[in-house]
Order: sequence, then C-alpha cells, then structure tokens
Amino acid sequence: MTEPRGPVDSSRVPRFAGPATFARLPRLDEVGRCDVAVVGVPFDSGVSYRPGARFGPSAVREASRLLRPYHPGLDVSPFAAVQVADAGDIACNPFDIGEAVETIEHAAGELQDAGARLVTIGGDHTIALPLLRSLARRHGPVALLHFDAHLDTWDTYFGAEYTHGTPFRRAVEEGILDTEAVGHVGTRGPLYGKKDLEDDRRMGFGIVTSADVMRRGVDEVVDALRQRIGDRPLYLSIDIDVLDPAHAPGTGTPEAGGLTSRELLEILRGLAGTNLVGADVVEVAPAYDHAEITSVAASHVAYDLVSLLALSAPSPEKTP
Repeated sequence: MTEPRGPVDSSRVPRFAGPATFARLPRLDEVGRCDVAVVGVPFDSGVSYRPGARFGPSAVREASRLLRPYHPGLDVSPFAAVQVADAGDIACNPFDIGEAVETIEHAAGELQDAGARLVTIGGDHTIALPLLRSLARRHGPVALLHFDAHLDTWDTYFGAEYTHGTPFRRAVEEGILDTEAVGHVGTRGPLYGKKDLEDDRRMGFGIVTSADVMRRGVDEVVDALRQRIGDRPLYLSIDIDVLDPAHAPGTGTPEAGGLTSRELLEILRGLAGTNLVGADVVEVAPAYDHAEITSVAASHVAYDLVSLLALSAPSPEKTP
C-alpha cells in the first residue's frame, strides 16, 4: 500500500487559501479509496426548534483549516497512519424526511462497502438513525455512546416518528443497537415528565449527566463507559449541544449547565483502544455561533474521532 496522502502543506499554501475540505485533506475522488471518510450531511428538516444545522458541515470544514497533522494527546498522526479523505456531502431531500433517511443510509452503505469507516458531520440528529442502520448491516447491533444534552429517545413530535429527538428510540425498536451497551453522556435540563426517564431506562440506556461528569471527574466516567461497552463494535454520536452554551452557542436547542470542550475531548480520548466503527458530530448551527466558537469545537471533536479510528486501524503496508 502506498503512503497515505495527507493535508495540504501549510508551509507552502496558507491555511486561509484553497478549498475548505476537512483539515485540508484530499477529496475522496483524488485518492480513489480511503480508510476513514469524513462526510457531511447538510440536512436539518428534523429539528424541533431552531433550524440551520444544514450549514454545519461547511462551517466545521472551514473551522478545521487550523488543525495540524499530529495529535499529541493520543500520540498519533492520523493522516499518516491511514488514508483519510473528505468524501463531500450526502445530498438529500430537504422536504421529505423519509426519503432523506433512505438516501443517507444508502450513501453511507456505499462508502462503507468501499472500505471506509465514517466520521459524519451533520446536519441534525435525525441522521444518526440511517447511519446506525448501515452499520448494523455490517456488524449486527452496535454499542452506542450518545453525547447530548437531550435523550433523543422520545416517541414522536407532532405525530412524526422521524425527527432529531427520536432516532435512538427508533434504533432500539429496529434492533440495531446492543441494548446491553448503550448510554447517554452529558444529559441535563428539563424534561416533559419523569416518564421520559422511565421509558429511556426500559430501552436499556444508562445515563451520565453533565453534573455526574463534574462531580465524578473524567477518569471515573471513562472507566464506567469502557466497562459498559467492552469490546463490542461501538458507535459514537455527538450532539454539539452536549457542550455548555458558553462553549457551543451555535446550536438549535441549547441547555445551560453542559460539559466544557476540554471535558468532552478528554472523555473521547479516554476511549482509545475501543472497537470504534463509526461516529458523528451533529447540530452545529452556525447562524447562532459567535467567532466560530461552536464550529471550532466541533472540528476538534471530529479530529479526535478521526484519530481514534486511525489508532484502531492496522498500520498500512508500504510499497518499496
């Protein structure tokens, strides 16, 4: 296997110049195949409050220009360890949620069939369901760690079954999650009623609230999460509103009392060595952002996800 093609050299081309692919990586059509694909899904027709996450992928890519090729926290150069490429956006119907879900599932499946593991940039959280469907066809039911201010296990909104607040209830109902190894991290804020928690518990979810992270600390939380998921195939789904609005104002349903960006990144880094098979970061709504605070945070989250996938991949064989 040839050496992976990495980002544009910032000592030759200034970071503010040229196309804004994720981390200035090559496009998938420039390398032919990749081990890790960063793909956007500019879709937000499933939101219940503030729209705008359809512009998330482009904002995160723009903010990622400053990312560098070596990750000291994980001691990995992800773009040299494996071929990472920007696979562009999955273009889906903004007026028909059912059709959009089918489009995302099919496109994600094609990328996976070509050998890529995906880091997907949303878009709203509706997109997690088709992504999980495509993974379950390859791995069977997967473990899930869901980082979010909200449970996203509600039944319907206005009678609609497919929204950004319902993907994980649908995933449980469809049997695509391993309900022995599913959990929420960072939840907080008011609910519609205590039944929300009771329903969530019956579906198998464990909860680590943002207050738990504050009181117990990152290391203890990571140990508990690792025990819960074991060596099962793992999917990480990260709603940027898991962060406090001070760290992520640009999102559709902000809640006070969230994680810091440092806490989130350190928890993710603590998951190194798990059997990660895919991940997403969603709900970046740049119209509500300030000085790119949210998109910068999301770009670093995506970078950590790419790095975790690179760490779990075999070293590429180099041609003489």
